[in-house]
Amino acid sequence: MSETVKGRVTIVDTTLRDGMSSVSHQFTAQNVADIARGLDQGGVRTIEVAHGIGLGASSIQYGFAAASDGDYVRAAVDSVENADIAVLYVPGIATLPELQAAADAGAATVRVAVHCTEADCARQPVEWAKERGLNVMTFLMMSHKLAPAPLAEQAAELATYGADVVYVVDSAGAMVPDGAGARVAALRAALDVPVGFHSHNNLGVAIGNALAAAEQGATYIDGSLRGLGASAGNAQTEVLVAAFERAGWDTGTDLWPLADTAERVLAPLMKEPQIIDETALVLGYAGVYSTFFHPTKRAAARFGLAGRDILLELGRRGIIGGQEDMIIDVAAEMAGVSFSGGAPRP
Repeated sequence: MSETVKGRVTIVDTTLRDGMSSVSHQFTAQNVADIARGLDQGGVRTIEVAHGIGLGASSIQYGFAAASDGDYVRAAVDSVENADIAVLYVPGIATLPELQAAADAGAATVRVAVHCTEADCARQPVEWAKERGLNVMTFLMMSHKLAPAPLAEQAAELATYGADVVYVVDSAGAMVPDGAGARVAALRAALDVPVGFHSHNNLGVAIGNALAAAEQGATYIDGSLRGLGASAGNAQTEVLVAAFERAGWDTGTDLWPLADTAERVLAPLMKEPQIIDETALVLGYAGVYSTFFHPTKRAAARFGLAGRDILLELGRRGIIGGQEDMIIDVAAEMAGVSFSGGAPRP
């Protein structure tokens, strides 16, 4: 570490939630326990678990998980000594009874995620969770779609509901460091609560964005081991820790247990290395939600199109998370076929 410590950042790991998207949500409860144990030994104090899309998402639409959300939470809780276990709540997918079940299983933190222009959608789950003593982090997804000032207005609304932390979230991996830093700076100026930053690596700058966010006042930084996450993945936790320490930040973590867990526990479970392939690159370039990665590849194969063209059109139309049905609509329209896959339109 640098001799001069700039400050303290808290590393939050999302291998066991965001990373689920890269393994088709097929980690077993034992896999979760083994990875959570390693993260806990490495000093990570908040570990996010369950289905990649969040609580209640195990379905034909988003993909069935290998175990229930409750099973994942219990497996993680039982395997750690110091870490809090967190879950993701997306209004419209998760329900309050599902959040209650997660809390009953031992989850201490909930991360409520809404589109960056829809802070009001978080009010009910945030207030409900605070009334029951949960720690509440809030996510402004697709934060690149708002300039810093209006993003800060949305963040301030989340704070009025009782959010303990408000995150700038680069869901599409579309940001570069200047933009990440500017958004965090705007939130810091507007809020009395801590600011977090969650990055995706579609443009190859997830670590750089995280460092820029910290320089502007973000004190919660998300990562995932081996970068495992939707599309191009997240900032790589073990690399994130090393980079932050070299840059003079105190992360409160121990690099080597994290590196060992990534190398010896997680890596054998990965279907393929987490890379920036063409589809992941275009997601970031076009500013399209990271979870569109696999559905777009399937639509491209089905309609005989280039995935790049579908994503660029989705980006042009400003499609956001929750509009996954538009992937097929746009692909069918571009291919000039009916929605049933029949003959070309006249």
